[in-house]
Amino acid sequence: VFDVVGIGANSVDFVNLLPGYPQQQGSFAKMRIREQTICLGGQMATALATCASLGLTTKYIGATGTDDNGRRLRQELTRRGVDMADAVIRDAPNQFAVILVDESSGERIVLWDRNERLGLRARELPEEAVCSGRLVHVDDVDQAAAISGAELARQAGLPVTSDIDRLNDRTEQLIGAVTIPIFAEHVPEHLTGIKDPERALRKLRQKHDGLLCVTLGARGALALDGDVPHYSPGFKVHAVDTTGAGDVFRGGFIYGLLNGWPTERVLRFANAAAAASCMTLGALNGVPERAQIERLLD
Repeated sequence: VFDVVGIGANSVDFVNLLPGYPQQQGSFAKMRIREQTICLGGQMATALATCASLGLTTKYIGATGTDDNGRRLRQELTRRGVDMADAVIRDAPNQFAVILVDESSGERIVLWDRNERLGLRARELPEEAVCSGRLVHVDDVDQAAAISGAELARQAGLPVTSDIDRLNDRTEQLIGAVTIPIFAEHVPEHLTGIKDPERALRKLRQKHDGLLCVTLGARGALALDGDVPHYSPGFKVHAVDTTGAGDVFRGGFIYGLLNGWPTERVLRFANAAAAASCMTLGALNGVPERAQIERLLD
C-alpha cells in the first residue's frame, strides 16, 4: 500500500539562531538570540517528510505525546501526507530538543530530552502495517523495536534501510538486521577502529553483504556496492542550519533506491537533498521539494 514505512523517532525542536558558536569564555560566552522558532523534526519524522515531499507514500510508526507538542507533530506530519494511523499516542510529553545554531556556519548543538514512556516496544509493532510498504526504514532510537521491525520486513522480502548514529551493545545486531545500513560519519570508525571511511566499510563488509553507506557531512557520502566504492562529494551551499540534513539525505537515498537508480546517482541526489535542506532553519522546515534538489544538481 505504501512506498515507505518508517519506524522511529520524532521531535519538536526549539531552534535558537545565535551570532556565533557558544564558548565557555570570551565574547561568545553570553549572546543574544538572533531568532527563535519552533520547528518539527526527529530522525524518522524528517526522513519520511522528505520521502513524502518527493512524491512517495509513507506511513509512520512511532510514539508521540499527548501534549500540545505531540498534537502539533501529528497534525503537521498528516498535513505533509504521512499516514499516522499507526502512530502510538502515550500519556507523556512529546520528545523535544533545544537547538543552538551558529548563523555563521549553520553548525548546531542539540540538547534533547525524551520521556521514558515514549519508548516504542517491539511487541507493539503491528506486523501487517510494518510489512505494508515497498521498503522499511528504521532508526536506532528504540533499538529492540527497530530490530524486530527490520526482521519482520526482511522475512517479508522487503529491503530495510537504517539511520545508525549511536553505538551501544545492540548496534551490531541492528546492522545485521537491516539490508542497507546507512551510518553517520563516526560510526564505522568506532565499530572497526579504522579511521579511513572506505577501509572501515570494507572491514564491515566481512559481516554484511548488502550495500553499505556512510554520510560524511559537508564532504558528501561514500557507499560500498559489492567491492566497488562510490564516493559522491557534497554540494557547496550557504548553510543556515544543518539540523536534519542526515535525515533528509536518507529520504533522498530511499527515493533513488525505489526508483532503481545506480548507486552513484542515488548518492548524488541524496547529497543534493541534504545540501538543500541546510539552506532553511529547522528540520522539517528544511525538507526540500524535488525542484530545489534539481536546481542544485543542474
